[in-house]
Amino acid sequence: MTSKIKVDNIENQCGGAVVTKCGATTTISGSVVKADDIQAADGGNIINQCGTTITLGASGDTINLASGASQTGFGRTGTVDWITTPKTATFSAVSGNGYFCNTSGGAFTVNLPAGSAGAIVSVADYAATWQTNNLTVSPNGSEKIGSINGNVVLSTEGQSVTFVYVDSTQGWINTMDSTSNVRAEAFISATGGTETTCGNCKIHTFTGPGTFCVSSLACAPANNQVSYMVVAGGGGGGACGGGGGGAGGFREDKSPVTPYTASPLEGAGTISVTATGFPITVGAAGAGACKPNGVGSTGSNSVFSTITSAGGGGGGKFNGSGTIVPGDKGQPGGSGGGSGGIGPTSVNPGGSGNTPPVSPSQGNNGGPGQHIGGCTMSSGGGGGATAAGAIGTQQSPGPGSSTGGAGGNGATTSISGSPTAYAGGGGGAGFENASGCGPGGTGGGGTGGGRAAAASSGGTTNTGGGGGGGAHPGGGVNGGSAGGSGIVIIRYKFQ
Repeated sequence: MTSKIKVDNIENQCGGAVVTKCGATTTISGSVVKADDIQAADGGNIINQCGTTITLGASGDTINLASGASQTGFGRTGTVDWITTPKTATFSAVSGNGYFCNTSGGAFTVNLPAGSAGAIVSVADYAATWQTNNLTVSPNGSEKIGSINGNVVLSTEGQSVTFVYVDSTQGWINTMDSTSNVRAEAFISATGGTETTCGNCKIHTFTGPGTFCVSSLACAPANNQVSYMVVAGGGGGGACGGGGGGAGGFREDKSPVTPYTASPLEGAGTISVTATGFPITVGAAGAGACKPNGVGSTGSNSVFSTITSAGGGGGGKFNGSGTIVPGDKGQPGGSGGGSGGIGPTSVNPGGSGNTPPVSPSQGNNGGPGQHIGGCTMSSGGGGGATAAGAIGTQQSPGPGSSTGGAGGNGATTSISGSPTAYAGGGGGAGFENASGCGPGGTGGGGTGGGRAAAASSGGTTNTGGGGGGGAHPGGGVNGGSAGGSGIVIIRYKFQ
């Protein structure tokens, strides 16, 4: 049973009123009421003192300051209430608040409030864009920031700053300046071609036309630089004692954030992508010349962004007149085509490589065709990415037999994740024996033909290799072979 004690007045031992009730009014006198605990009706603590520690409320309680009430004595000690809706334009700050400032749409200004001792304002870089679009902090009127009446420009990516007003001499003082806020680093996100990964790098391989679509960029500008390799289509081999086709132009650049072993030709020029689509052109192979006589076709260009690799030059045809005819010799291109054999005593220069000229060179000259003696002619090999095509030689025992010139070697790179050679020149044709076929250069160059027995072979698909030159007239296999189609590979850091 619950007992109740009902009184209108409580007095102390001296007869002084402690609590007095009169009508609807209850008065607590100026006397001191002493207790270690004040509890609610459910027994939970409202105020508790243990030693010198006073606790307001109990676990699970919420302590509210009544609307319209003010507080003193609980002053802020370097903390703010953060406003979680980002600011995107110039605004006036309120003391006690922190603001996330998003300058991705452009720079703007934060106006500090009138200073009073202990006032505090914080700002933080919401989108990690202050380096590009600065945030300006402006004092109120003639007040100061760090003893100077002037604006402060915040220009560090990911920065957060807290200002506390001290006095009229120093004004607002920066009490905390941090650039170590933890955020997931953004990387390039893109689609297109055949996608593979190698460590922290993504690789896009285009073996035909397509689009490299960049949907988002990295926060750090360095991570927007991509590595690439652009190889054009290889030239076709000439017919009937024809020269080997020149390799498609080879161009490569290695970004410092995408480690791999690049070719010696690396350094074609930096490309930092933007969030857009980049059309990719993969050069087609040049056709081999048809018998009985003809010059191989030049390969087509490959293109990525500002980089164009030129198609390989077609191989030249046999010329028995001894008079050099420009249209009969190896054609110019990324790498030049080899020239066909010529009689009776002339040497026919191969086609020029690195056409049009770029630095580093995208290819080399084709090998010359020549007359060796008697009725023996030899054809030059097509130029490759790292070496010129070779001139043909006398085959022992002669006369009447020769070896076609070897195609120039291509370039080896690991941009795809494993070392692979590209852009080898096609071999020149031999005059008689099958054993006189000129070998293709490393990187997909086709083999030259040999009279009566051995047909030439084409450049390997998607290597930009040149096609082999067709055998000397007299056999049934004297047509030149097509080059190999080109390829484009793009590599970047994605995680």
